[in-house]
Amino acid sequence: MTQILFRNAATQVFALFMILLACIAGPVLAQTYPTKAITMIVPFPAGGATDVQARALAQAAGRELKQQIVIVNQPGVSGTLGPATMARQAAPDGYTIAIAPGTLWRQPHLQKVNYDALADFTYIAGITSYTHGVVVRQDAAWKDLQSLLAHAKANPGKVSYGTVGKGSTSHIAMERLARAAGVEFNFIPFKGAAEVYTALLGGHIDVSAEAGFAATVDGGKGRLLATFTDARLKNRPVVSTIKELGYDIVMAGSYGIAGPKGMDPKVVTMLQDAFKKAVDGPEFEHQLALQDQPKAYMDSKSYTAYAYKSFTDEKRFLGELKIRFDE
Repeated sequence: MTQILFRNAATQVFALFMILLACIAGPVLAQTYPTKAITMIVPFPAGGATDVQARALAQAAGRELKQQIVIVNQPGVSGTLGPATMARQAAPDGYTIAIAPGTLWRQPHLQKVNYDALADFTYIAGITSYTHGVVVRQDAAWKDLQSLLAHAKANPGKVSYGTVGKGSTSHIAMERLARAAGVEFNFIPFKGAAEVYTALLGGHIDVSAEAGFAATVDGGKGRLLATFTDARLKNRPVVSTIKELGYDIVMAGSYGIAGPKGMDPKVVTMLQDAFKKAVDGPEFEHQLALQDQPKAYMDSKSYTAYAYKSFTDEKRFLGELKIRFDE
């Protein structure tokens, strides 16, 4: 009997020890984090606007954290493949994070997905929003949006446009424009904006509706017909918005930084603060200016609330449009 009581007491002591150890482990992790390089998944191909911005952001945030942030490109499924894979496979220790595009909150309302947009992620920080525009080649016959739409109306399905995939902000924007103008476009999906502009300049598509148009337009190879912004761009005051041309359409996809669910709040705070300084730094501000993008920093609390609101808004908005891809 004494031996049994002793074993029970020993078991209880061991259990208490493990509980104490677990309680101590979290604070110790936060105090020592980070002790090694951090991986940041970019869900678009290398060379595109988001990739270039992410590298500038990672370099600046890495200096704040005193550890390298390594970029890994994992494109696909309108920018959701990378963060969704991270959410399923990565440990919530702060060493694997991802660029989280706004399509994370849209795709579940368009088709079946293998992630829960709200439960599977720790939303660390909001970063910026994209600036989308309608771009054609410089040698195209269309000098303005009206002439493009007139041609598309006279030639249903003949004018092709490219975006970074089904359900992307640019895809939904162009489908809204097509409905409002009573035209039919031929939609061609790509994995990233760099591929879209390569296809545009190569004559494989007629129109790009993607962000990241600055290099093509400023290099004299493309013509920006209009933007999906609420107001004209500061650096391009002669370019009309879609809205002022008579179509009440404003689209601005966002992106931020997310990790797997269950991250230590102290680690999240360290990351959000490092990214705040990176967003305000000259390297990242320069990259945003090159693409006519605004700073849109949000801390973890604000970004999480934004994610919940965006998820609800997307459900209502797409329900009104009656758009789904798996029916």
